[in-house]
Amino acid sequence: MIGDTFTVRSDLDQIEAAFVGTPLAGLPIGHGPSGTVLVADIDPNRLHEAWQAADALVPVIGRRPVMATDDFDDTLRIRPEPAPGPLESELRAFAEAAESSEPWLAYRHYSEDDEVDEGEVEYYARGMAGVDLTALVSNVALPTPRQALERALYDRLLADADLYARVLGSVRFVTQTDYWYTPASVLLMLLPTSDVRSSGYWVDFYGALTREYQRTLAEVLAQWRHRWDARLVASWAPCCSSRWVVPRHRVTRRGPRPASSRRSPGTST
Repeated sequence: MIGDTFTVRSDLDQIEAAFVGTPLAGLPIGHGPSGTVLVADIDPNRLHEAWQAADALVPVIGRRPVMATDDFDDTLRIRPEPAPGPLESELRAFAEAAESSEPWLAYRHYSEDDEVDEGEVEYYARGMAGVDLTALVSNVALPTPRQALERALYDRLLADADLYARVLGSVRFVTQTDYWYTPASVLLMLLPTSDVRSSGYWVDFYGALTREYQRTLAEVLAQWRHRWDARLVASWAPCCSSRWVVPRHRVTRRGPRPASSRRSPGTST
């Protein structure tokens, strides 16, 4: 995927030209690992603004953006020469394998199939909110699958505005961004693909430490983008959280959620 020196320099020149008039204009730019391009000196306090600028340019430069950090990896730096990325055939095979995978079987918590009996209802109905919601499911036949009980709680809670406000206030610490990890040093990594599924080839996550699991993570990226228009903003390191952005007009009240409440890749807790 790396051509001759002129082609590579022209690619950097094209990207720099596309950055003119955006928050990325004038920032140091150069070759990164595995066919990527790195943009340095990103302001950690303006991550979303910088990412939005790069995301809007995907149709122009053909590269999907993701924020990264060298806080844990001093090898993530601008290099004088380009490093080869995967062959097109390899990347195509990766994306095809990802599409045929079953990510929600791989990233499924062992307790999701639990049956909840009468003695356990209060535990699940109170949860981390500390608000007793047992009355909301008093007519649910027991035992019942945990997911069915949680769905009933969720739907009925949304129908009670006052109770919903109490619960939301008590769980704000896991739904707000104040506790998200923010690195000291941030780089913008431009991946050598515009395809969402293929972008998983370069993404780190502590639950995707093998190529097989990386393919399932890639399928998660594709499914969440298709259903929610959820886009990966940052992938800090395998040991740390990732960040997602979901446009407000695409948020609904049903279906798999790219949020910290779901035990799946890319959560920010």
